[in-house]
Amino acid sequence: MDFNLIQIIAIATLGALGSVLVNRGVAVFNDGLRPIMPEYLEGRITRGELAATSFALSFGLIIGFGIPLSIGATIIIGHSILLACDIIGIWTPYNKIGIALAGIIGAVYSIGIVLGLQFVVDIFNQLPVNFLDSLSLIGNPIIIAFTVFPAVAVGYQHGLKKAAVTGLITLASYLLLAKFGTFTLAGYDVSLSPEGISLLVGMLMMVYLASRIKGDEETTNADLVNIFEERVNRIRKNRWLLALMGGLVALASAMLILAVDAMPQALINDGKITEAAITTFARAIGFIPLVFSTAIVTGVYGLAGTTLVFAVGLIFRDIPILAFVLGALVMYLEVISLSAVSKGMDKLPGIREMGEHIRTSLTDVLGIAILIGSAMAGEKIAPGIGFFWVIGFYLINRISKKPLVELAVGPIAVILLGILVNVLHLVGLW
Repeated sequence: MDFNLIQIIAIATLGALGSVLVNRGVAVFNDGLRPIMPEYLEGRITRGELAATSFALSFGLIIGFGIPLSIGATIIIGHSILLACDIIGIWTPYNKIGIALAGIIGAVYSIGIVLGLQFVVDIFNQLPVNFLDSLSLIGNPIIIAFTVFPAVAVGYQHGLKKAAVTGLITLASYLLLAKFGTFTLAGYDVSLSPEGISLLVGMLMMVYLASRIKGDEETTNADLVNIFEERVNRIRKNRWLLALMGGLVALASAMLILAVDAMPQALINDGKITEAAITTFARAIGFIPLVFSTAIVTGVYGLAGTTLVFAVGLIFRDIPILAFVLGALVMYLEVISLSAVSKGMDKLPGIREMGEHIRTSLTDVLGIAILIGSAMAGEKIAPGIGFFWVIGFYLINRISKKPLVELAVGPIAVILLGILVNVLHLVGLW
């Protein structure tokens, strides 16, 4: 990863503003932290208790998931910086000095990440057994595995039969595009992505089936908006700062600095930017109900909103300044439409419920794909013991008293295996 001065300034500004927004209690990135914020803002827990909670929720994901998957990749996973904004913002004092400290530390940390990962890559390149290239295998299964997530989400919501039908249609779309997706039209060579089109077909079926579920009466979202109107207004008061944050996230995405998750990161590493944009958009759909509902209840928004701004950045990557403007606009519209969208979801309860199933299926698919990719990488680093090491590490972690986040286990196991192989090489045992 080679970054120019403009990219470093952009990521430093993003880290600074993100940390300041967290410090003031305006927004956080970790969805698990958001419901706890009102407990502090309304005086029921201390700043120290909130800080300890933020560290416990986010540190493991930064060290075990965001950073390991970003080493040697062409783009950093957003968790590496945005989750750190949660910790930095909350650990700095809730006063004017704290605002300044949060901004400075957030900027310095963000610069440290983008430059530090390159330093780690340079060190790996000097090792007698260079396992950096093998790390790329971790993301390989993600690219094709991701196309099955709509069928899995349909299964969770509608059962096995409809899941099987969705899966078969998705597979048929992939096979047809792989065979006939490249052709000449009006003298131009056209190449349609099998992964991207088959994913789109699966998503259309998922949305169609969910939209057929109708509601007969008002459900909780409209009531939530009325009950927590003061908290919704609190978010709206900060809409311009949130819009600026949305613009910066979209800019970082357009510059290919930050990816929202491991799935679009894997696609970007493979040069499939359009597919990454589709993937990011699909992921955002699943997070709209969660982000909007928790925002209404807590009065605290997401640092990246519903994460649609990441998709905006990828779509307009050729014009970064336009990505910034549109990202800011999208975040602004999210905030001012918070109540209306939440009430509207009551009329299509199937779509609202679909969000939960999307998040679950994404986690399932991502977890299995990363584990398989990690095992492949481990076997390439140490033929004969790679599968033993990664699978053993994964299963032993599950019975640990303080297990690592499962998404992080595979990448950590591979990095440790690479270090172990180098140590064994130095002592003459490998």
